[in-house]
Amino acid sequence: MSVPWDLGGRQSSRRSFLKMGAGVSIAIPLASTLAGCTGASTTGGSSFMFLSTQFTPVEEKQRFEKILADRVTDPKVSFNSLAVGDFTTQVQTLVGSGKAEIGLLGALHGDLAPLTDYLADVDDLVPAAAAAGISDDMLALGKFGGTTQKYIPWMQASYVVAVNKKALDYLPAGADVNHLTYDDYVAWAEAGKKATGSAIFGFPAGPKGLYHRWVQGYLLPSFTGAQVTRFTSDDAIAAWEYMQRLWKAMNPASTNYDNMQEPLARGEVLVAWDHVARLVDAPKEKPDDWLMVPSPTGPKGLGYMLIIAGFAVPKDADKAQATTVINALSTPQAQLDVLRQNAFFPVVKADLPSDLPAPISLEAAAVAAQASSPDALLALPPIGLGAKDGEMSQVFKDCFTAICLQGQSPKSVVTAQAEIMQKILDEAKVPCWAPDPIGAGVCAVG
Repeated sequence: MSVPWDLGGRQSSRRSFLKMGAGVSIAIPLASTLAGCTGASTTGGSSFMFLSTQFTPVEEKQRFEKILADRVTDPKVSFNSLAVGDFTTQVQTLVGSGKAEIGLLGALHGDLAPLTDYLADVDDLVPAAAAAGISDDMLALGKFGGTTQKYIPWMQASYVVAVNKKALDYLPAGADVNHLTYDDYVAWAEAGKKATGSAIFGFPAGPKGLYHRWVQGYLLPSFTGAQVTRFTSDDAIAAWEYMQRLWKAMNPASTNYDNMQEPLARGEVLVAWDHVARLVDAPKEKPDDWLMVPSPTGPKGLGYMLIIAGFAVPKDADKAQATTVINALSTPQAQLDVLRQNAFFPVVKADLPSDLPAPISLEAAAVAAQASSPDALLALPPIGLGAKDGEMSQVFKDCFTAICLQGQSPKSVVTAQAEIMQKILDEAKVPCWAPDPIGAGVCAVG
């Protein structure tokens, strides 16, 4: 299978993210850069703790543990996944305390940002990572705006729209399912509901749903060009007024949906946006009945969220052992294992095999088209908030609850929530992140 992705490219562009090329896979062992490094022996089946914020659902964790067992034979890795707040607390409490040894960290960019004081420098791993095909842009993220590498990219993901082909009967005239606008999207939802007598669109608004990521990375960037600095702007109010209209066309059971693959597979809804890992099972039984397409484009562009996770080495860890594990999980084979099993895409240069599961192939095409759109506007999850990450997510969730579920005035809601957001940013003392202007000082809510 060949798709127009090339993570081996060195161009500095937002579209160098979430792309893979069909070329010769390169995997230079990262450990080769550590010749002469001393530390505990990696022989003898020693135990090694890998602490992560990823793969917290039981099924995902079990699948990743199988990959670890197959790909990392020495040291023996113990994988522990925690919610981001618990992860942050554990790192801050244990690293450097002598109470317990954490060998390796695996977390999202924003999860690692507040922990830089606890992380070893990994500049010596960069040449091999670059040779393996990890792009300059991705590696630059691992410096957090400084000059020292604090993590090596591990894997990436995004969010797209899953479409049961039955829903195409209600697509508005003139709309292109592969190049939807937000106007197309809501008109399609309304047309399907009118024609069938029930909502055919769904939304992950359950207790554990990722609906706040829709607001952060898609709705607001697409309408305002920003996530924080234009939070109370007229464009943001228009975005929320749009969302009120869209919500009326959604299946009301959406407040129970933690992921969309299950209601899609059951036929309760025919169209839904969600994280690729939470859509992948929907087409499993009848992949020919499904499409995966890019998210809609708004007045300011096609806002989309890049989810980038990295490997970081705690300061008191055995760096040689950590590098052995990073090396084993950075080969194209191991990264394709993660793609097959948990729907996170490689960051190294890798050929997509022809025998990929059909749902993964569908997602690969959608993710590539989304990132390579001429209107693409890259957004990142909040960065550097640490234990306050959940509080920031709650701001967006509370906006949705008040505006869409309770029908309150968007302007009054965002004005009140802006004060809460600014307090969070002030206490965390963090600068803005993409797509907002990145600069010195605390990010200011606008």
